[in-house]
Amino acid sequence: MKIPLAERVRPKHLDEFIGQDHLVGRQGVIRKMVENKQLVSMILWGPPGVGKTTLANIIAAQMQRPFKTLSAISSGVKDVRGVIEQAKYTQDTVLFIDEIHRFNKSQQDALLGAVEKGIITLIGATTENPSFEVNAALLSRCQVYRLKALEKTDLKNLITQAIARDQYLQNKEVHLHEIEALLRLADGDARKLLNLLDMVTEALPHNKIEITDEVVMQIAQQKTVLYDKSGEQHYDIISAFIKSIRGSDPNAALYWMARMIEGGEDPKFIARRMLILASEDIGNANPTAMVLATNCFQAVTFIGYPECDLILAQTATYLASSPKSNASYTAIRKAQRLVREKGNLPVPMHLRNAPTSLMKKEGYGKGYKYAHDYPNNFAEQEFLPEEIAGTTLYKPGKNAREEELRKRLKFFWKEKYGY
Repeated sequence: MKIPLAERVRPKHLDEFIGQDHLVGRQGVIRKMVENKQLVSMILWGPPGVGKTTLANIIAAQMQRPFKTLSAISSGVKDVRGVIEQAKYTQDTVLFIDEIHRFNKSQQDALLGAVEKGIITLIGATTENPSFEVNAALLSRCQVYRLKALEKTDLKNLITQAIARDQYLQNKEVHLHEIEALLRLADGDARKLLNLLDMVTEALPHNKIEITDEVVMQIAQQKTVLYDKSGEQHYDIISAFIKSIRGSDPNAALYWMARMIEGGEDPKFIARRMLILASEDIGNANPTAMVLATNCFQAVTFIGYPECDLILAQTATYLASSPKSNASYTAIRKAQRLVREKGNLPVPMHLRNAPTSLMKKEGYGKGYKYAHDYPNNFAEQEFLPEEIAGTTLYKPGKNAREEELRKRLKFFWKEKYGY
């Protein structure tokens, strides 16, 4: 059986690894870790085909550590315990778990003791946000490193490197006249790029292969699938789905959702994205949207396919039909920028807590007005640090519910915040 190109040219050393300079470049944290022989358990989080598995292999090889690998799709608690038992008799074992987000709680719990005691060093790989999919106890024992989608320059270098290193491609004498189609179809995924290159060269039974965009598209279109939940279509279709809801089109939202459901997409992934959207794009224009989206996420977790498609559809149509506001999203981003620009400004004395007599003598809490002691449960005072006093961060959106909030804020603050 012919080994795929992505496997044939898999890098063996950090110096051969392309991309992720923030982690493996000369000043990268993972390179420093390898060079200093000080490995910690970690979660590698990033989209498909950016080098998570390759990086794990390289780390173990360069540090000369025993390397064990499990796939969360096909492995259970018994497999995890088996590796841990072997590791007790082998020093410095690295256990790599691909798609660790697919491990359930009991499977993840089986790793805790061994990671904490140093019996194994865990390297997990995930395409999903580990904050949602990895339990807190395990996550607290690991460093999380974010891998980025590969840039165009990285992909070009991958192609060049593959042709230069692979004996099969050298024998076929590959000439690259155009590569835009390869790059576009790969969409930042190294494995997909190399598999496309492999597929094109296999389909052209010549010793001298001329690769053009037209040739690539002709060959690729013959093998295109409806929905690839781990590749390009995954990101394109979820993008179309979210933008349809944001654009108040329930019909388009249902269509793109159906594409995902028929393609076997994880229903929790769909529900989670709707929950984020309910806050980011609807917010205080309709607070019930957040309640419904939260209940949707919980329900699909309990029920699963096929019945949960009804719950997903109900939530999607409600969110798409709801009034929209990104005022809260815009406000927190402004606040974060302000913190980065101004640093840690001191808390005004009247807002500070004063649990001891010494702190009271120092003036902590002096002058604070307890809102409930005043009419309308409001007492005008400054709540921001002096340097940024009067800064407006939240501006209610132009919709019925937030107009009510605007009126209330204007009544209290008069012209201070420009409401």
